[in-house]
Amino acid sequence: MKEIILIKNGEIALKGLNRSIFEDALMKNLRHRLKPLGTLKIKKAQSTKVIAPTDDSFDFEEAVRRVGQTFGVSAFSRACVAEKTVEDIKAKAGEYLADQLRGAKTFKVECKRSDKSFPLKSPELARELGGYLLSKFPHLKVDVHNPEVLVMAEVRDFNAYVHGNQIPGAGGMPVGTAGKAAVLISGGIDSPVAAYMMARRGIGLTAIHFVSPPYTGPRAEQKVRDLLTIVSRYAGRINFFIVPFTETQLAIGDHCPEELFTVIMRRFMMRCAQIIAKREKCKALITGESVGQVASQTLDAIVCTDKVCEMPVFRPLIGSDKEEIIRVSRAIGTFETSILPYEDCCTVFTPKHPKTKPNLELIEKAEAALDIDGLVERAVENTLFEVIK
Repeated sequence: MKEIILIKNGEIALKGLNRSIFEDALMKNLRHRLKPLGTLKIKKAQSTKVIAPTDDSFDFEEAVRRVGQTFGVSAFSRACVAEKTVEDIKAKAGEYLADQLRGAKTFKVECKRSDKSFPLKSPELARELGGYLLSKFPHLKVDVHNPEVLVMAEVRDFNAYVHGNQIPGAGGMPVGTAGKAAVLISGGIDSPVAAYMMARRGIGLTAIHFVSPPYTGPRAEQKVRDLLTIVSRYAGRINFFIVPFTETQLAIGDHCPEELFTVIMRRFMMRCAQIIAKREKCKALITGESVGQVASQTLDAIVCTDKVCEMPVFRPLIGSDKEEIIRVSRAIGTFETSILPYEDCCTVFTPKHPKTKPNLELIEKAEAALDIDGLVERAVENTLFEVIK
C-alpha cells in the first residue's frame, strides 16, 4: 500500500499576492530536510502539499517526524493512495485505518471531491464509505460533533487519498521568509527557547556564544552545540560563532566596580555580537531575557545594555515567567540538555551583589577605564566558526 504525507496550509493561506513566495520557501525547506531520507517528490495540489516517496528505501517514519518539526506546517496527515473508484476507496480505508478504528468508539467520515468528474458527490461518497466502515467495524458509532477518528477521503486529479486524524505541525512561517537575526545563546534554558520562537516566525538564525577558557571548559561549549543541534531540527542550518571572552571579562573585573560587572559585560557582548551579525547580514539580535528574572534583566539594566545597540534587539520571552519558558523547552526537547551542570561565562563571573538599577552615566564612566575598541576587536578577530545542521 503506497503511503504519502499530505500537508495543509496554515498561516500561509492568509497571505495575498505574495503567497507563492512562502509556499515555495516551505517546499524548499521540506526538500532540504527530507533529502537524506531517500528519493521523493513534493508537489502542490490546491491548498495541500503532497510528499510522495519514490522508492521503498525511503525512511517514512523519520520523514513524519521531520515534517512535524518544520515551521510553516500547521497540520499534516499520513495517507494512503487509492484508485479513483468507490470500491478501492472503501477497501483502502478499511485496511489502512483498521488499527485506528478498532481502538476507537466513535468516528465520522468527510469527503472532498476536487475532481468533479468523479461519479459521486462528496456527501454521497461519505455515506457509502461510512456505511462500509460500519459494516466492517460494527462496534463503531457515528459522532458528527466530536469523533475519536475523523476518516477523510479526498478525490483529486490523479488519485484519491484516504487518511485519519490530522497530526499537529510546528506552525509558524517557513524559515528564511523573514530575514536573518543573530541569537546570543548561553547554555541555559531561555536562549534556546528564544531562538526557537523567532525561527518559528520565519527568521533564519545565526548563533553567537561567548566562552571564557580556562574558566569555562569544552563540556560547556559542547552543551551549547548540542542545544543548537536540537533547535536546528526546527530552524534548519545555523551558523555558529564562538567568541573568546576571557580577556574582556578579566579587564572588566580589574578596572570596573564589581556591582556593575554584569551590565558592562552584557554591553560588550552586544558590541561583539553586532559586528558578527552585520557580517552575517542579520538585521537584528535575539536574546532570552525576561524582565526581572535576574539582576541583569531589570528594566534599568536592559536600557543600559541597549544603549550600545545599533540594531533592534528581539526578546521574545520578555513577558514570560520561568514556568512558561520551561514548558516550551520541554516541548521542543532542549530542557534536559539546558540543565546539565556546566557553567558558562555569565555564571562564572557573576558578582555577589549586582546592581539592579544601574545608572547609564555611571556605567559609561566605569567603561572609560577600558580599551573598548581593542577588547571588542580582539574578541571578534579570534572568533571560531562552525555550522550546525
